[in-house]
Amino acid sequence: MSDYLSVTSLTKYLKMKFDRDPYLERVYLTGQVSNYRRRPSHQYFSLKDEGAVIQATIWAGVFKKIGFDLEEGMKINVVGRVQIYEPSGSYSLIIEKAEPDGIGALALQFEQLRKKLTAEGYFDDRHKQPLPNFVKKIGVITSPSGAVIRDIITTVSRRFPGVEILLFPTKVQGDGAAQEIVENIQKANQREDLDLLIVGRGGGSIEDLWAFNEEIVVQSIFESRLLTTRLETFMSQDFERKQKSAEFLRQRLHGLNLSTRVKNYQDRRESLQRLLVTTTKNTINGNRVRLEKAQDALLSLDTSRIVARGYAIVNKNDKPLTTIKDITEGEQLTIQMRDGQLEVEVKNVNEKNI
Repeated sequence: MSDYLSVTSLTKYLKMKFDRDPYLERVYLTGQVSNYRRRPSHQYFSLKDEGAVIQATIWAGVFKKIGFDLEEGMKINVVGRVQIYEPSGSYSLIIEKAEPDGIGALALQFEQLRKKLTAEGYFDDRHKQPLPNFVKKIGVITSPSGAVIRDIITTVSRRFPGVEILLFPTKVQGDGAAQEIVENIQKANQREDLDLLIVGRGGGSIEDLWAFNEEIVVQSIFESRLLTTRLETFMSQDFERKQKSAEFLRQRLHGLNLSTRVKNYQDRRESLQRLLVTTTKNTINGNRVRLEKAQDALLSLDTSRIVARGYAIVNKNDKPLTTIKDITEGEQLTIQMRDGQLEVEVKNVNEKNI
């Protein structure tokens, strides 16, 4: 019986072989995710292709770092080690690194995060706040050594002279960048003198820009109430000012005898009305008298009335003559009388010396 091994001994021997085999310590596999169901910590599923299946495990610490969610049927590339699980005698792949096959992990993570946040309503128009028409102070969250802050200062100074810029020096890529961005957004929201907040950096690869795609950054921007806090403060202060003004006017009105003042204004209005009527009547009567006198003066100049009183009018070329100097001997003149006119010829002109 000494030639027979126990099941445990054989399994331990195989495990030792697996552990020491350099080809099994680090294997690179491509397979399709199968039998996957998301678990709270460690992830257990299968990797398969057309001809075989292998059990796979991702420990919780590793799963947090892979940067994307596994999905049933997804094809992935993994790096791991093969080990035997002694109690059941089965072997499996312990995955240490994974990424989607044919697409970058960051690109997939971005798309998954976008879908998730869209479904949760993060990008709904009702949450978007309009930019203020007038700003006095702008907060900028970016690197103090990058070109972005210089571009922002130049552009703002050219387009909006007099606007103040407050920089929140921030790490914008690499480990800890996302957390630093979040902390500075929160700091900016604690201030009451900022009208606008700019969070940004220059160009770069998707890896360089990834800090701005982290969910905690999106969450902090969504929760930012800088345009709102400023507005609420302004409205509160404006309401307080108007309330004080209303109270002041109320006290002034309370100290006035309005009924007496109204009665005085009414009496004054009636007096002015009477004065206006009297003045208007006097003006009309005066104008009437002047009109009658003018009419009499015009009537006195009426030629028909002159000849009716026994006078005659001498006309030369249909124009009345008023002086003998305008008459010469031999001229034809017309004499208008009360009952007709005479055509005469001048025989002699005797000028009277005055």
